[in-house]
Parts: sequence; structure tokens; C-alpha cells
Amino acid sequence: MEIREQINNIIEPRNENLYSRIYDWLMLIAIVIGIFPLMFREQNRLFWFFDLISGCCFIVDYIFRWITADLNSNKNRAAAFLFYPISPMAIIDLLSILPTVNLLNPTFKLMRVSRLLKVLRVVKFIRYFEPLEIILSVVRRQKKVLCTVLSLAFFYVFITALIMFNAEEDINPETGQYLFDNFFDAFYWAACTLTTVGYGDLYPISDLGRGISIMSSMVGIAIIALPSGIITAGYMDELKSRRKQKGQVNH
Repeated sequence: MEIREQINNIIEPRNENLYSRIYDWLMLIAIVIGIFPLMFREQNRLFWFFDLISGCCFIVDYIFRWITADLNSNKNRAAAFLFYPISPMAIIDLLSILPTVNLLNPTFKLMRVSRLLKVLRVVKFIRYFEPLEIILSVVRRQKKVLCTVLSLAFFYVFITALIMFNAEEDINPETGQYLFDNFFDAFYWAACTLTTVGYGDLYPISDLGRGISIMSSMVGIAIIALPSGIITAGYMDELKSRRKQKGQVNH
């Protein structure tokens, strides 16, 4: 087995070998220490080392995945190497590396942009944390159904906002203006009601508006439950399928 194949067997998540599991854990630790400084406003020397260590791990991981791109692609060898940098996960990997460049060379340092790019490191959890990867797989497989439910939810929010905007015409005594000053306010209220969030910053004050709000909340619970049920059922099916495959491999 050539060196590139050995590297590929190590860096690919959930390969059934000790070195692959160790690599997965090292990368998970690198991700954690890479996003840990984002929980604090003030930075210190320890956080600088955290950034440097995690950034170096991401650079090595990016290089390994690029030089083994053809081993995990249906394209020919040249095309695999050429198109790998523009694949979605490769772009996320590259963007999560850029803060390390800022760290090493202050000339490129844009603090706010750098911190926002570091947030992308959270996405890397998908590759090494199996439950998240399973959910992503379920979403990809059920994307047509989920898009239909999302379209239904958006349509319902729009219709509810339109009804409320025209039904709630009372003046807010605190501001002296309409409760829903513009359609976006009504749309925002309808979205919060659909998701049962209920921030309380906008709410109807007329009896008609309250009646519409009650109906909207009841229907909203049913619409929100649809994608939850689809993802839960798909997650369980995917989990059973993976366990069955692992059992066949072990035998």
C-alpha cells in the first residue's frame, strides 16, 4: 500500500482502525481549541497558541485531503486534484485556515473578519462528529420533502402576516403608531408565532388580532412538527443502516 493510501485510511473519518480514530480525536480537539477563544472578548497568549496549534492542524489536514483527493472521487486523477479546492468542505477548510495567516502576519489582520471566519471551524465538526454527519445525510436524502415543508411554512407565514397586517389596525398607545408599522413587522411577528418563539416585542392588542394569533399558533405547531418528524424518522433509519453495515463488515 502506497503512502497516499495509508494517509487516506487515517484521515477518512470512521475508518475502523486505531490510527484513524486517534486522528479524528486530534482534529476534534483542534476544532474545540480553535473556537474556544471566540467565547471571550479579550485575547491572551494562551489563546494565541490555541489558534496557532489548531490552524497548523487544519493546514496539515487540508494538504492531506488535497493530495488524496483522487482516492475519494469518481473523477480522474487530474480532475480530482483540480476541483477539490472548490468543493464545499474544502472551501470551508480553507476559510478556517485564513485566520492563522492573520495570526502569523499582522499585515493581513482584520479582527472582525478573522473572528467570523473562525466560527466556520464549527462546521468542521460535521466531518468528525458522526451524529451531525448522519443528520446532514438525512437532510440531503429528504431534501425534496423538506423543501416542500419549508415552502409551506414560508407561504403560511406570508399569508398570516398579510392577514394580520390588514386586521390589526389599532394604534399602539406607547408609540402612537400602528402596531405593525410596515409589512416586515407583520412578517417578523408571523415567523415568531409559527416557530412558537414569542419574543413579546410585537403582539396584537385587538380581539380580532388575538383571535388570528391563536389560530396561527395552533397551525404553526403542526407545521413545525413536520420536519422534526421527517428528520427523526430518517435519522433512525440511517442509524440502523449504518449499524447493519458495520455488523456485516465485522463478520
